[in-house]
Amino acid sequence: MAGKFWAWYERHLTLNLGIAGGLFLLQLVHLYWLTSHVVLHRVIGISLWDPSPFLEWLLLVVDYTEIPALITTSLVYINELRKKYHFKSVLYLIFLNSQFLHIFWITDEFVEARLTGAPEVTVLPVWLALIAIGIDYLELPVIYETIKRFLERLKKDGFTKATKVFKEE
Repeated sequence: MAGKFWAWYERHLTLNLGIAGGLFLLQLVHLYWLTSHVVLHRVIGISLWDPSPFLEWLLLVVDYTEIPALITTSLVYINELRKKYHFKSVLYLIFLNSQFLHIFWITDEFVEARLTGAPEVTVLPVWLALIAIGIDYLELPVIYETIKRFLERLKKDGFTKATKVFKEE
């Protein structure tokens, strides 16, 4: 069964890269908010973007797309490792899966509360919040590499071939 999955995955690699990259591009919105609102507020005392309650709700929705982004992008690098060992693929898998620590270990609400001085939601120290933020930025090289691979494959395969998912071969 795993063999059939990976055969399908390879046949539709361009589309799979596009889905992974698209989901991960949404995380750039979250990282922008984290930098311009949370981190800058802590470092220099001002926020460059203080979103409305509705935008905060949208940011929360975007943040939850991180889970499928991590799964789909991990498949990209697992597939690479299946074919040939590359240290970069291992490193990117570590970067990707450390995000689960960020998601489940220290929530964004905790990070914002600790760095903006809002009432504490936990007794964990500030240095853990800084680790969580650092983990969040490990996505950047993976996002870049995944989008780059997608664009290279799209150029090679063309849009029509890349979007033929259900065609029997």
